[in-house]
Amino acid sequence: MKYLSRQWLVILLALVALSAQAQEFRVGFVNTDRIFREANTAKAAQAKLEQEFSKREKELNDLGVTLKGLSEKFEREAPTLSESQRVQRQKQLVDQDRDFQRKRREFQEDLNARKNEELQQVLERANRVVKQVAEAEKYDVVLQEAVYINPKHDITDKVIKALNAAR
Repeated sequence: MKYLSRQWLVILLALVALSAQAQEFRVGFVNTDRIFREANTAKAAQAKLEQEFSKREKELNDLGVTLKGLSEKFEREAPTLSESQRVQRQKQLVDQDRDFQRKRREFQEDLNARKNEELQQVLERANRVVKQVAEAEKYDVVLQEAVYINPKHDITDKVIKALNAAR
């Protein structure tokens, strides 16, 4: 009987110790989407990309408008054109459209590559700040992806403030 009560006492003490240890375990959460939207470094990266690609984007938009105008003109004039003229103009439009699509695809690929580079730099800087905040406030783990998180564990505001102050 004494042996059984000692086992229960050991189990009870172990549960109390685990409970106390669980209370000391600190979890934080960082919303990277908010960092990409709200941090000054992310905003600066976005502005840099817009400046870098705005000229090419305008040229593409202008080319698209021109091509659309040529296509509409062809549709209006097609009934009055000879068969050979119609075929020739249609071929020109197809070639111009193919060239336009290629330029648009290249633009999008270049933009996406640069955007990924810039966001990677923002993310690396943010991760350093997350680590600093976690160490300073003694967090045991900081998550970046979660299905649900209690707002009391969200440290995104602290990270954004630290990122903005570090500039």
